[in-house]
Amino acid sequence: MTIALPELPDNPCLFPDPVHALDQPNGLLAFGGDLSPTRLMTAYRQGIFPWFNPGEPILWWSPNPRGVAVPGDMAISSSLRKWLRKTPYQYRCNTAFGEVLTGCAGPRNGQRGTWLSPQMRAAYTKLNELGYAHSVEVWLEGELVGGLYGITIGRIFCGESMFHKTPNASKAAFAALHARLQGHARLIDCQLMNPHLATLGVKEMPRSQYLAILAEERDKTMSPALWQQGEWPCP
Repeated sequence: MTIALPELPDNPCLFPDPVHALDQPNGLLAFGGDLSPTRLMTAYRQGIFPWFNPGEPILWWSPNPRGVAVPGDMAISSSLRKWLRKTPYQYRCNTAFGEVLTGCAGPRNGQRGTWLSPQMRAAYTKLNELGYAHSVEVWLEGELVGGLYGITIGRIFCGESMFHKTPNASKAAFAALHARLQGHARLIDCQLMNPHLATLGVKEMPRSQYLAILAEERDKTMSPALWQQGEWPCP
C-alpha cells in the first residue's frame, strides 16, 4: 500500500499534525517547503524537525517515541568522570558555531556524505544569528575538539547533532549542557534514540507526552544570560 505524503503549502506557518506521521519510516510527516527561520521555528514549536540528504526534497519528521533527557539527570560513568577530571577541556558557548556545524557535518563510520548540507548549515547559522540556535563547544589547548548544537524553544533545548575529535569530547559537551540547563530547562530533546545516547542517560518518551510538555513550555523563556558568548564552567 502506498501512502501519499503531504507536501507543505507556501505558508511557512502551516504543518500537518504530528499524529499523522508515518510509523515506517518512523516519524516521516511531510515534504517540501523551505528552511526559512519562520518555517523552522514553527516546526520546532510543533515537535517537527527537518532531516534529509542532499539532492532530496526537504523531509519533515516527528518520531514516536522521542529520545529525551532531563537536565541534570545525565548518567555519567565513573570512568567518564575520571576522564573529565584529568583532561583539561575548556567549555564555551556560541564562540565557534560555524566550526561546530562543520564538525557535525563530517563523515562518520565510513560515510562519504552528510545530511548536514551547506543549505542546512546556512539555515542554522541564521538561527544562531537570531539567537535561537546555540553551540556548546569543547576546547583543548586552543583547538575545538568536540561540541553540539541545537535550538531553544521556550524551556526545551532541541539538540540537533554532536561530534568529537578526541575521546569523550561529545560526551563532555553533553555533560556541560546538562549542568548549564539544570533548573532552567524542562527537557533536552534528542529526537531519535540511538545506542550512543542511551549511554548518556537519554530515555524514550511517547510522542504524545513530549508534545504535551512542549505545549506547556514553548512560550516560557530561559534567561538569555545562559547563552551569552563565552566560557562555561566545567560540568
